[in-house]
Amino acid sequence: MAYKSAPSMVSRIPMIDTETVAMLRVALLQVASVGADPAENLGRGLNACREAASSGADIAVFPELWQIGYQPCPDDPEGRQAWQSRAIEPADPWLAAFRDQARQLDMAIVVTYLERWTSAPRNAAALIDRTGRQIATYAKVHTCDFSTEAALTSGDAFSVAVLDTRHGPVRVGMMICYDREFPESARVLMLEGAEIILVPNACDLTEDRIGQFRARAFENMVAVAMANYPSPQCNGHSCAFDGVAFTADEKARDHKVIEADGKAGVVLAEIDLDLLRDYRAKESWGDAYRKPYAYRSLVRDRPCPPFVRDDARRNRPGD
Repeated sequence: MAYKSAPSMVSRIPMIDTETVAMLRVALLQVASVGADPAENLGRGLNACREAASSGADIAVFPELWQIGYQPCPDDPEGRQAWQSRAIEPADPWLAAFRDQARQLDMAIVVTYLERWTSAPRNAAALIDRTGRQIATYAKVHTCDFSTEAALTSGDAFSVAVLDTRHGPVRVGMMICYDREFPESARVLMLEGAEIILVPNACDLTEDRIGQFRARAFENMVAVAMANYPSPQCNGHSCAFDGVAFTADEKARDHKVIEADGKAGVVLAEIDLDLLRDYRAKESWGDAYRKPYAYRSLVRDRPCPPFVRDDARRNRPGD
């Protein structure tokens, strides 16, 4: 039986009052899972959310596939079936516990899980607002098809939701891990109106990969906040960039807000949205001077050598 996800993030964003938000506090939950034990991960996750709320966070972000601790899909048929059986739908009590927690803490939560889907599960992130409503679901578009993520159904869209925070509404987009390797991911989110992109992650982060988050923030004039697993599961380095690369008098500015080490913990990133919004309204990146008529190759569905791969899944899921 096929299951539908929670409502997808809307593409058409209503106008919002940009005078009401100052500092947005994003808690990056760089916490250790216990592998494919949803019950234990639930308890650890709820504790991490409480710690985030006690630090004044407006949003808490989990690493990728927190529900199963990013355990990969086994190769053997029996193992694969057991792995897929852990997939859940939005009404599952596991997700309901995080909705209850968000309401109790008056804090938004981005929690990640294996989502039950028509043929194969999806790698999903749920955006739960501070009233406990799951207002958006994002499924990872750029699944790692060269690895065990070939057992997943890829997502089919990037879009943006308006999240109500204690300080007012914020336009939020999401992408997951390998999505960062493709500039189109963050670019589409910027074009759909995102002010901040939240990124669950599960891999070792090199200097170049952290640089990708910096670049996505810089070129789109968006804030980017990423949560990764600590060592030894991954190597930590959860980080955030606010996207404001120059001061008002055109002096270079380091827009890295924070970068963690490899240890487990809750990392708090503070994003000055007033500063970001003023910068976005005046500077030259983002969508101000693009030339879309010249970008036809970006949607070409056939790769040129040397990028031809037999295991690449380039078509929209279901086509």
